[in-house]
Amino acid sequence: MYAIVEIAGQQFKVAKDQKVFVHRLKEDEGTDVSFDRVLLHADGDNITLGAPAIDGASVSAKVVKHLKGDKVIVFKKKRRKGYRKKNGHRQYLTQIHIEDISVSGGSSKPASASKKKEEAKVDKKVESKETETTDLSKHTVAELKEMAKDRGLEGYSALKKAELIELLSK
Repeated sequence: MYAIVEIAGQQFKVAKDQKVFVHRLKEDEGTDVSFDRVLLHADGDNITLGAPAIDGASVSAKVVKHLKGDKVIVFKKKRRKGYRKKNGHRQYLTQIHIEDISVSGGSSKPASASKKKEEAKVDKKVESKETETTDLSKHTVAELKEMAKDRGLEGYSALKKAELIELLSK
């Protein structure tokens, strides 16, 4: 079970009992915090997707400690000019421990829903191919050549559009 939650403007994939480093939060160490902007919740094959967030869902966490991240060196140089600048930066972070993920709303979509959508697209393609035979003049020469190739016709590569339409309409 995991959730994608927005914390301090960034999105994190979190699970229960996980420790996460986020941008510095205002809360003191040892306090409990709750994040209610849950964008996605997954529990096995049961996926709940928010639009943009899931109503009634929240992730509760505990602030473990505040710290500074590793130093990042910023080095600027312009060649042949003698210009060199070295600068460093350490990001202020907060370590949180995810205690609970609760969902009490939203619409759930099983993984098979996407397969049903794909099958519907295939059905639409089949229907569109049936309607293609009625009006071939709306297609490009490349599409007409592809249709001739699919039907197993030979000698279509040198034909013009009108000739391809005549050949395919038979």
